[in-house]
Amino acid sequence: MFVRNITTKNGFLLTGFSDNRELQILHALLFLVTYLLGSAGNFVIITITTLDPQLQSPMYYFLKHLSLLDLSSLSVTVPQYIDSSLAGTGYISYSQCMLQVFFFTAFAWGEVAILTVMSYDRYVAVCLPLHYEIIVCPRKCRWAVAFVWLSSGITGTLYIATIFSIRFCRTKIIHQFFCDVPQLLKLSCSNDYLVMGVTDFLSVMAFACFAGIVLSYVHIFSTVLRMPSAENRTKVLSTCLPHLFVVSLFLFTGSYAYLNPTSDSLTALNFLFSVFYTVLPPTLNPVIYSLRNEIIKSVLRKLLLSTKFTG
Repeated sequence: MFVRNITTKNGFLLTGFSDNRELQILHALLFLVTYLLGSAGNFVIITITTLDPQLQSPMYYFLKHLSLLDLSSLSVTVPQYIDSSLAGTGYISYSQCMLQVFFFTAFAWGEVAILTVMSYDRYVAVCLPLHYEIIVCPRKCRWAVAFVWLSSGITGTLYIATIFSIRFCRTKIIHQFFCDVPQLLKLSCSNDYLVMGVTDFLSVMAFACFAGIVLSYVHIFSTVLRMPSAENRTKVLSTCLPHLFVVSLFLFTGSYAYLNPTSDSLTALNFLFSVFYTVLPPTLNPVIYSLRNEIIKSVLRKLLLSTKFTG
């Protein structure tokens, strides 16, 4: 009761996944292992795509920034949940919650944007190979990545500015393991027209990105099916299918979580979907992209066998 009274006044109470102390510790340990694995995997991808000369093409340039976003996204929600679970309070201050809203929404949009850029890159590589170096030149790649990060900052700023306009008048209990926007809206007793306007606008933009990704893959698969060589078809699919899996996992689980009405408790299904769009994609991306990519695997073997990169 004491913690809840403090939370109501100065911050929020994250209910997490269980009230059982043993389960809280178990969840904290599982999230800690996941965070360490995800961080290590993304750090390796960032390192090898930066230093190794074999991985300087646009595809790996975009992959590096996807890993940067993944590493940042993991660091926004998971360490805070681990800390609150081990402490057994679930308490998060108002300022910490607002920072989570800003960075989580920013990096989530950044993921959508970079995945859209990567799908277009795959489309040009497969369907327009003769024009690839002209269409996806280094200057355009830098502009595309700059747009991704700039739009991420704008998205986070829009959300945090509108959240600041909300007046919270209900018990500040968030049925989630991080400060999620739908849960915060549920605690509001003021008009949320600004927040809903921002959400609707970004939903339209996300749908446009999703439509672009789908259109890219329709062209990619139609081109692949016309290829006479089974070896070439396998090679193309090995680079495109991992990207398609990441896009599907992230967008579908995130859409379900944000379009599904919030409930008064965190059900097992809501728990799974919240983990699917916040924790699993950033953790699995390095594994998905490295397992099916022979060049990355060869560079990783070289990294493990040598203390420094060679040409």
